[in-house]
Formats: sequence, C-alpha cells, structure tokens
Amino acid sequence: MKLFTLALIAIVMVVVAVALRPRIARADLLKEGQIAPPFTTQMVTGETEAPVSLADFHGKKVILYFYPKDETSGCTKEACAFRDGYARYTNAGLVVLGCSVDSAEAHKDFIRKNGLPFPLLLDPGKKIATAYGAANGIPILGLDRRITYVIDENGKVLKVYPSVDPSTHAIEILNDLGVANAAPPAQAKPAPPTSN
Repeated sequence: MKLFTLALIAIVMVVVAVALRPRIARADLLKEGQIAPPFTTQMVTGETEAPVSLADFHGKKVILYFYPKDETSGCTKEACAFRDGYARYTNAGLVVLGCSVDSAEAHKDFIRKNGLPFPLLLDPGKKIATAYGAANGIPILGLDRRITYVIDENGKVLKVYPSVDPSTHAIEILNDLGVANAAPPAQAKPAPPTSN
C-alpha cells in the first residue's frame, strides 16, 4: 500500500510540474502568398550530411514537411508515402524536404530503414520549425507539429497543409498541384553518328 501511495504521489508531482511549466507559445502558421522564411542548416541524404539553404532551391517548387519524430508510426507512414510517390515529385520538378528535431544519426537510421530518397533537415534549435509555425506542436514532448508547406519557385508560400493525414498526404499534394500523373521528363535522343 505504501508503494502505491508513493507512486501516486510521484505521478501527481509530474502532472503538476508539467502543468506549471512555462508554455512556449506556438508561432502562427504562414499564410499562402507570404515569403517563406529563409533557412540554412544541414541536410541528411543517405549517409551524408551537407549544408543547405532554402535559397539553394530558387527556381524550383519545394515541399517542406514537418513531422514530429523519426521511426514513429505516423511519421513513418508519411515518409514512406513521399518515398512511394517520389518519382512523380521529381518528374514534376518538385523538391521534397522533411524536417524534425531528430539528430543526424536518427535521420540516417530512418532513411536507411525506410529507403527514403529525399533529404531530411536538421533543426536541433527549432529555428526552422519556429519560423514556420511548426515548433511545439506536442509541447510536453517538445516535438514539431505535422504541417506541410509548398513553396513556389520564387520563395513564396503556395499552399499550407495544417492538418495532415500521413497515409494520404503525399498524393493529396500531387493532386492539388495537378501533377499526380506527371510523366518522366523526355529523354534526349543521342545525336546520330556523323560521317567524315
């Protein structure tokens, strides 16, 4: 009985501590037509890390999706849906970037286990998530909200997805952009041999 009472007191103390902890306010979501906040960070592609900034993608449409955590069920579903439709994205000239608070090693494991062909951004200080209104979506755990932005070729927010179904979201974006059936780019035919 004494052990039960101690456990109950410990649980109550944790709940009170969480309830009294200062709340970090969430930033507002960006609106369509706004300039997307610039960012510079590291991206993980396969087993490599490289510097990246939003400016690197000027002239291309970017799908920037925020998700709470690598290797969780909803996040894995969403990432695999982007993976499964990746050829359609690239055929339509779209860039896919995932972003969460996970470490480079966690991203590498997530990419390896699920065969993800697109980069995952590092955001340890939540600067990107904060600028895009995705930070502190799950305040108790300090995880990002599940939000996606489509950024146009000139760096403006084209579309905002504040409510995402991880299993259907990837195709939803393709449908909304009118590129769900994007054909592969035409292959250049080799020049015929010339006779001298």
